[in-house]
Amino acid sequence: MEKIIKENNLSSKKITIIAATKNQNINIIKKAISIGIKEFGENYIQESIVKIQELKNYKNIVWHFIGKIQSKKTKIIAKNFDWCQTIDRNKIAILLNQYRPKNLLPINVLIQINISQEENKNGISIQDYQKLAELINVLPNLNLRGIMAMPEIKKNVIDNQIQYKKIKIIFEKLKKQYASIDTLSLGTSLDIKESLLAHSNMIRIGQSLFNR
Repeated sequence: MEKIIKENNLSSKKITIIAATKNQNINIIKKAISIGIKEFGENYIQESIVKIQELKNYKNIVWHFIGKIQSKKTKIIAKNFDWCQTIDRNKIAILLNQYRPKNLLPINVLIQINISQEENKNGISIQDYQKLAELINVLPNLNLRGIMAMPEIKKNVIDNQIQYKKIKIIFEKLKKQYASIDTLSLGTSLDIKESLLAHSNMIRIGQSLFNR
């Protein structure tokens, strides 16, 4: 990643690495913490709550929920996570706002956009994200920080570039509309370069970090 940043004259100071720790055990996460990783992304509620509880005495750990959100799980997310990256409908936003404890800061949230319009992938359509952003912006217990996307990785380079360009345009548009927006969560182990070139400043890495 550092090579990509250097070759393309990008700034690494603003890039946050999220360690995607789905199916990783506590000892692996502790090792990650020991080398300076502070932010962790979890997909499954039951698995993540065990980890959060066991690691509650570690200071400055930030937990991101990056999985599919079920309505019945919103209360747990609201009470235990610092970020929720996968809001894609009004109902989820309203429930997270309702269940966020008053003694906690507003939960940081991202709107997940289904930029590739894949039927089997979560995320709101590019036609509807603006209405969701308007709603989140007025909910007092949510802090709208930006967008998250998982583009389909296509064989054709041009098709890929079109997708990432669309995401960048949407992000820049929202930044002009809402002062709180500063985060584009785009990129995994499979598309780091494309994401950084689209000015992603939050990368979710699991495979290349843990499966070496």
